[in-house]
Amino acid sequence: MLVRDAMSTVVLTLGPNHTLRQAASLMSARRVGAAVVLDPDAGGIGIITERDILNSVGLGQDPDTERTHAHTTTDVVFAAPAWTLEEAARAMAHGGFRHLVVLDRGEPAGIVSVRDIIRCWAPARQQVPA
Repeated sequence: MLVRDAMSTVVLTLGPNHTLRQAASLMSARRVGAAVVLDPDAGGIGIITERDILNSVGLGQDPDTERTHAHTTTDVVFAAPAWTLEEAARAMAHGGFRHLVVLDRGEPAGIVSVRDIIRCWAPARQQVPA
């Protein structure tokens, strides 16, 4: 199975000046654990995750004044739609993260998460005799 078969194609995108509270509210409303941050001044495409927001709040930072640009990962590992789920899982395990932004022709086409991969693999695994 390929990344294009598992990825979420509706991608939440944020700007660099959204507050962390705004980011958390939008992510919660969409029930997603990550959002793409589009920041042309910082190299283009980044990602912010629920863990980034949690770490900020845990440090005592104010989610109403902290901006996404200060918490965005900009050295993103990108996946291609034609990657296998094994390639995506390997990249996640190697990098220690749970989300990959999927690029198609240089543009964000989706996000694939560990949960997406598990959802695709679980039915196949259940059919294997014990």
